[in-house]
Amino acid sequence: MSRTEETAERAGPFTTRLTWRLDDGATAVWESRRARKRGLLTVRAADAAESRSRSADRGSVRRLRRLNTLTAGSFAVGGGLFVAGAAVAQFGPVDARGAWIYFAGGLFFNAGGYAALLEAVNAPRRDSGAGALAARRWRWWRYEPGRIDWLSTFLLFVGTLVFGINLVGSLLQGLSVRQENGLVWAPDLIGCALFLVSGHLALVEVCHGRPGLRPHELGWWIVAVNQFGSALFMVSALADFTRPATGSVVNVDIANWGTLAGALCFCAGGVLQFYERP
Repeated sequence: MSRTEETAERAGPFTTRLTWRLDDGATAVWESRRARKRGLLTVRAADAAESRSRSADRGSVRRLRRLNTLTAGSFAVGGGLFVAGAAVAQFGPVDARGAWIYFAGGLFFNAGGYAALLEAVNAPRRDSGAGALAARRWRWWRYEPGRIDWLSTFLLFVGTLVFGINLVGSLLQGLSVRQENGLVWAPDLIGCALFLVSGHLALVEVCHGRPGLRPHELGWWIVAVNQFGSALFMVSALADFTRPATGSVVNVDIANWGTLAGALCFCAGGVLQFYERP
């Protein structure tokens, strides 16, 4: 079947929305995030009087639902554990309990980051001639840096792994100031930077170009809340630097409260993701 592509909305080299005309005169609209998260594309009748959503096949929908539940649950639980860890660090006794709570939360962030990447890897693809979404063969990994959803989720996953270095380092005892900054602070800063870049790409994807306000879209709220949380994590990381001259942290209160508030954002974003499902 033939089709004529009408428009391709891009953000730099990335395509975030495609619109094309079908053989029956109807118009199909594919959006990157909507297809990946909801398993849907939009089809408008030739007279523009009717607009309906077409879902992917049942197998793809079940797969996307499972991945969405895993992603949402992992970030909700991981964010909650980070909140608890920050609260213990701020108000509790000075011992290793907070570090172990952070470590447990980090494992959930790892799981959520990989599940988000799997969503991008296994997202149904558009069947341009039929104006529908076609299933893909399941894969645990695929290298597709030319897709904005893949790049965003890949950077998010790598960020969670880098945070893991920070969390393991925080469990070690007797570190010098140089080791503390190298094993704990530097991975924290790099992980926050990766989260911010990932969140920016997610905003670009959901806004189909320059980031802006889209308060009527659930996907925008999820991305915006998580990006705000990433910014708070970055503030916390900057405040957690240990001065070589004095051996003291720049501002421990800002470090703890920034982590707590940022983790609350990720917890809220995880809860919201339960509602952005096929």
